[in-house]
Amino acid sequence: MRALVARGPGAPLRVEEVRLPAPGPGELRVRIRAAGICHSDLSMVDGTLAPAYPLVLGHEAAGVVAEAGPGTRLPVGTPVVLNWAPACRACWFCRHDEPWLCAANTAPAVARGETVDGTPAHVTLGLGALAEEVVIPEHAAVAVPAGLPPEQAALLGCAVLTGTGAVRNTARVAAGESVAVIGLGGVGLAVLTAARAAGATPILAVDVAEAKRELALAAGATDFLRSDDRLSKEVRTRTDGRGVDHAFECVGRSATIRAAWRITRRGGAVTVVGMGAKDDLVSLAALDIFHSARTLRSSVYGSSDPDREVPELARSLGDGALDLRPLVSGTIGLDEAPAAFDRLARGEGARWVVTFPD
Repeated sequence: MRALVARGPGAPLRVEEVRLPAPGPGELRVRIRAAGICHSDLSMVDGTLAPAYPLVLGHEAAGVVAEAGPGTRLPVGTPVVLNWAPACRACWFCRHDEPWLCAANTAPAVARGETVDGTPAHVTLGLGALAEEVVIPEHAAVAVPAGLPPEQAALLGCAVLTGTGAVRNTARVAAGESVAVIGLGGVGLAVLTAARAAGATPILAVDVAEAKRELALAAGATDFLRSDDRLSKEVRTRTDGRGVDHAFECVGRSATIRAAWRITRRGGAVTVVGMGAKDDLVSLAALDIFHSARTLRSSVYGSSDPDREVPELARSLGDGALDLRPLVSGTIGLDEAPAAFDRLARGEGARWVVTFPD
């Protein structure tokens, strides 16, 4: 089958033929219908992370069960959303109701299959979903209703679950609280959508690119602000001089984490949603930490349980309560995916989604 493959950090991305094993006990073969191009995929090839290569990219996808291995329960033909962090349900974190921190989900890449020249291949986050098919453990597939738009359903497994969970589960934003979101990719726009649903006001969208303004307003922002040295003053102008109750950092850089800290009111909370580099250190003054009484925390996979929350989001998408169209910048074929990665690196658009024929 055809898949988007990275051969090394900084190497050109190419569509290649890859051989996958047949599904074994407890495994499924899923035919992919749509897969989003996420910043975490970019981190696999730009040096932020250090996975094994050659690497099949992609982890945010929706598809249909095409073959079921022995001992599985989902029948062939079941529509599914892929879960890149399936919980083992047995480790300390899972037993203490924190499945998003499951100890079994720590590797950026898992060995699976081979390229046509016989080189052992790896798949991103156990999935490798920018491909025509994947072979995955059954617990990495979440059944969803039939008939969902595949380009929107794909986003449920990463951008939407991460952004919605950051608002609902991690920060627990309440109606009337003020919110700022720094970084308006797919996850940041999902945070805006969830903040609007929570009744937050004002909702301030922040990005370096003016082109993100209309995307932000369509997703739920009440104001759009450029990320520059006037940001803190602009935010305080809109919050009676205090700063926001909640700031969400969706970039994963020390500079934007510090910016989120500065625009948050005393006693407020900064939630880091973006995944950054291990050598990009965040520096805060000890006195400021004490005096501001702010909370700084991260939101891993939206502090969510995908087995429970993805079906809920899918139902909302199906009945029209959740509109993800503003998050999809466009649908493309697999051969266009390398160019979409270049657009992602330049900060263009929200989510580019690769779609596959039925």
